[in-house]
Amino acid sequence: MPLLQTTDLHRNYGDLPVLKGINLTIEPKEIVSIVGASGAGKTTLLQILGTLDRPDSGELHIAEQNVFTLNDRQLARFRNERIGFVFQFNNLLPEFTALENVCLPGFIAGKEEQVVRQRAESLLTMLGLRERLNHLPSQMSGGEQQRTAVARALINEPAIVFADEPSGNLDSRNAEDLHQLFFKLRNELGQTFIIVTHNEALAAMADRTVTIRDGLLFN
Repeated sequence: MPLLQTTDLHRNYGDLPVLKGINLTIEPKEIVSIVGASGAGKTTLLQILGTLDRPDSGELHIAEQNVFTLNDRQLARFRNERIGFVFQFNNLLPEFTALENVCLPGFIAGKEEQVVRQRAESLLTMLGLRERLNHLPSQMSGGEQQRTAVARALINEPAIVFADEPSGNLDSRNAEDLHQLFFKLRNELGQTFIIVTHNEALAAMADRTVTIRDGLLFN
């Protein structure tokens, strides 16, 4: 059973068709990269796959849920519990520590505080941040901040993680470390990733690369 499957997704902006019938299947534990020229529709596609936007037509199933049959409140809950996000800019809250930032989605989901904190500490330790639990983002390097954002994406044990140019704001060494981290998480946690990237090295490392061009996907 596929973890994610789209059927004929279309999205227009005014008279401009951006997605022209997207069909994509993602299997559990797969790491798939999406590449394409600027303006090709990569971010639009990722926002729809991540349920941050709705298509004009077509279906999206994630973990056997036809997600766009949900109302906005139900969809927000599904997104928080089943989907993780890693963006180019980590969007950590500056007044909160690494541990507190990671815990937030768990608290929003209504999970028990002690359980959330224990998982957050475990994730941060796995990602090499044991000594940074009580540091503010301003006290951490760019690579440490992005790893904290990865831990935050994983706190609710999501079915799938979407990453939008996750290494775009990092130097080459930290970018390479982040790329390796995704594969470690797949191997140790069984995590599935869909990654939009301009980074050719990351795209080449993925299990599969798909290209978006003229509103369509090509393998």
